[in-house]
Amino acid sequence: MPKTPFFIYLLVMAGVTYLVRMVPLVLVKRKIKNRFVLSFLYYIPYAVLSVMTVPAIFSATDNSISAAVGFIAALVGAFFERSLLFVAASACSAVLLTEWILMLF
Repeated sequence: MPKTPFFIYLLVMAGVTYLVRMVPLVLVKRKIKNRFVLSFLYYIPYAVLSVMTVPAIFSATDNSISAAVGFIAALVGAFFERSLLFVAASACSAVLLTEWILMLF
């Protein structure tokens, strides 16, 4: 790949990233007191993380049944406030066991 397009893309990406972080600091001078805006800003990271994670879960395996079983195992572990390591290990184990069971049939 020629180096010139790469550096152009890199500069555009750096500019967009800088603008996304700088514009709110320039436009918002006072502390935000609106409850709706505060709650909206509070939940954005969770929404973005969910939007990025859930499709990846269902495309990680060839079988959607094992992906759903792993997803349910992760939800149950998270619901009972287990550690992240436990949730990840239980989801992986559930997928592995489901794949083994599906290979038998």
